[in-house]
This record gives sequence, structure tokens and C-alpha cells, in this order.
Amino acid sequence: MTIKLTSDEALVLSHRLEKLQMTDLSRVVDDPAVWAPIHRIAGTLDKALPMVFASDYDQQLEAARQRLRPED
Repeated sequence: MTIKLTSDEALVLSHRLEKLQMTDLSRVVDDPAVWAPIHRIAGTLDKALPMVFASDYDQQLEAARQRLRPED
């Protein structure tokens, strides 16, 4: 299966999955069968996004969020 994301989508999703993994997954995701795909997707995104290690990561993430938010 192939899922195509823009760079902005990938960056924002990677950040959210990282935060999700840092929580107690059992509190958020009630089916342990879902945990493996969450970890796999997060790992794949991290490998594909060198900017997660950039010194201006926070600024890049916020800019991506702004571009993805619908305009009012």
C-alpha cells in the first residue's frame, strides 16, 4: 500500500504521531492491534523527514500547520 502526503502533511502527521507515542497508547487507542501500524507509520515518516532534526524544526512545523489550516 502506498500513501502519498505532501511535505507539510507528513511533517504535521509525524509530529502528532510522535506525541501520541509518547503518551500511554492504551489510554488513547483501545485496540493494541493498532499500535504496530502507528509505530510503523511514525518510523517511516521520521526516516523520510530530515527536517525533524533541523534546528528550526519548530518554525518549519508551525509554517506547515499554517499552510494546512483551512482559510476562514
